Amino acid sequence: MAGRKRPRATSLRRPDGAVKSGLPQPWAGHRQWTVLQGGFGLGLEFLALWRAWLTDEGRPGLLHFAVVEPNPVGAEDILRAAEAFSELQPLARDLAGQWFGLAPGIHRLAFAEDRVLLTLAIGEPLAALKSLNLRADALLLGAAPWDVPFLAGAAGLCRRGAHVEAHNLSADTRLQLVQLGFEFEGESPHGRFSPRWPSRRDNDGAAAQEPADCVVIGAGLAGAAAAASLARRGWNVRVLDAAAEPAAGASALPVGLMAVHTSIDDNLLSRLTRCGARITLQQAALLLAEGRDWAPCGVLERQEDTALPTEPLANPGLRAWTTPATDAQKAAGGLSADAGAWWHERSAWIRPAALVRAWLAQPGVTFHGGRTVEHVEQTGAGWRVTDAQGRPLAEAALVVLAAGLASAQWLRGEIVLRPVRGQVSYGPVPAGVADLAPFPINGNGHFVPRVPTAEGPIWLTGSSYGRGDADVSPRMADRLDNLRRLSELAPRAAEVLAPRFDTDAVRDWSGVRCVARDRRPLLGEVRSGLWVSTAMGSRGLTFAALCGELLAARLHGEPWPLSRRLAQALDVGRLGPAPRPASGAR
Repeated sequence: MAGRKRPRATSLRRPDGAVKSGLPQPWAGHRQWTVLQGGFGLGLEFLALWRAWLTDEGRPGLLHFAVVEPNPVGAEDILRAAEAFSELQPLARDLAGQWFGLAPGIHRLAFAEDRVLLTLAIGEPLAALKSLNLRADALLLGAAPWDVPFLAGAAGLCRRGAHVEAHNLSADTRLQLVQLGFEFEGESPHGRFSPRWPSRRDNDGAAAQEPADCVVIGAGLAGAAAAASLARRGWNVRVLDAAAEPAAGASALPVGLMAVHTSIDDNLLSRLTRCGARITLQQAALLLAEGRDWAPCGVLERQEDTALPTEPLANPGLRAWTTPATDAQKAAGGLSADAGAWWHERSAWIRPAALVRAWLAQPGVTFHGGRTVEHVEQTGAGWRVTDAQGRPLAEAALVVLAAGLASAQWLRGEIVLRPVRGQVSYGPVPAGVADLAPFPINGNGHFVPRVPTAEGPIWLTGSSYGRGDADVSPRMADRLDNLRRLSELAPRAAEVLAPRFDTDAVRDWSGVRCVARDRRPLLGEVRSGLWVSTAMGSRGLTFAALCGELLAARLHGEPWPLSRRLAQALDVGRLGPAPRPASGAR
């Protein structure tokens, strides 16, 4: 094209004068750009491309860098490698700060205010590659001995026309790439993916959703997270809620505790909670005021078993998240040395409403309270939402149902949601009490010992779990149940607080969460342009941001923030159609 500059190559100049060429940058005019790399090494290619993105006025709004890496280096190795490049050192420090907990699986790291996203697929190369779901605009291969199945899998993830850079490859490997549809000019390491046969990614561009108007119904954690993720991709998002203010339902919980689930067999829930907790921690650090809206405090989890198996923690990546509690940690939490307990290092208390407001304040998102949606109807151009009188509230190409229990009413029985009532008790930290506990404690319930407020620090404990109960009226019986749970979790704190439980010094908050049959979130497209993100249960802080990012990734052909298998465990279609009422039932 006349007047258009030729794409430049990123380069890293080493102290010895050698130049390491990087990928070309034909990303101008693209909303997003995805690079797939085989082998992360010391991360210099990623850091160089991130730096090039920062300094390029024609950069895409979103840069994805997906990597297959069997044996990730340590954070200290990344920092050491960047010492020779002053312009990369600040970026290397940011990368090292998130370089933890890299057990086998997929990990999403976010930088530059969520505009540069690094997706790490850790594990045996071919298996890790198969766990990715993406459409690559560029492929970067080093001199590792890549076998044909891996190269074929990488080719299957490239769009037609994708750029490739293949340095120091053997003649056999280069020939294999050519046979897979890559074309090179002479001995140049740069080429393109141009197969002479139909590629499975040929229709991905047409399938990717173009940003337009979107309506999200529900202004709690699930709805606000989906709205923020879509707005970052260029959507104009209107968030509707029946309440006048956001976070008026279950997300109005005064303080929530987020900790990963740990299991002997590292089951689905354990892996899902690590994926979700990582993204939520990133969002909290980016958007919230530490010490006021959240705190990365660690959590002591009490277990009934006194002898905890350590097999699940054999991988160093898992130990970054959870370890058996030390005797000192147990003593600080008021537990005996022989008590069974986990220590969750990467855990936090968070004010859900603060996170909701921060997401709704993102550019491209507008909140509209006092809008009670009665009908969601498909039109020729998309979807229309109306109130009880049939008056239109909004029209959009995309609608996301994220209104908790109410989400099922617009799907005519296509999903089944069950209410779960929860009540917590809280009050001011007694004067003269330095610490009820140095950190939160959970197990059968949870206890957050100190959270700052404008009126002074408060403590919070709970929660009840009332299956099938949608009554939010506070109950004295549940308050006393919370005291009983506190006595089991933190006997020392319970002894101090017990006299207050029959006075006005203790307050109660209750709300209704919703769950699916298997108690995992429901995320997916139920009809063309109609999505649902709900059933977070008691793990809204863990799963809301993950589901928002997965929704956006699926719409735009981006790398998914978790493996295919884990994504299937959240998909709305996994439970099949809702069961029909028995014959004669009303």
